[in-house]
Amino acid sequence: MTVAERIEHSRTRITKLVFPQDTNPISTLYGGTAMKWMDEVAFLTATRFARRQVVTVSMDRVDFKVPIPKGSIVELIGEVTRAGNTSVTVTVKILREDPLSGGQELAIQGELVMVAVDAQMKPVRVMPAD
Repeated sequence: MTVAERIEHSRTRITKLVFPQDTNPISTLYGGTAMKWMDEVAFLTATRFARRQVVTVSMDRVDFKVPIPKGSIVELIGEVTRAGNTSVTVTVKILREDPLSGGQELAIQGELVMVAVDAQMKPVRVMPAD
């Protein structure tokens, strides 16, 4: 399978509803909750790409563009944007969707770096050797 095919097959989409327990005192999604969801999507995406155990090593620049109010539908989309020897970078976008109109807008975006590891937690190759 080519790298492009692996990227396509590993793309991950998850839809969630923002419940009251996910929100802060002003009824918008907690940033920490959004980052947890992003980490989960990045893990799934990287695992599907590498077909190996992966761990998060960094979360780079998370941009919170618009607030996400309670009751919103959100779609998280993870896509591998870089593959190194032992790591993959996954860009995760969170789209805010109006439940009545269906309109979506980019609310949050960030990059996470995931490293493939063996049973001893030592980095291993993400891509098989040629």
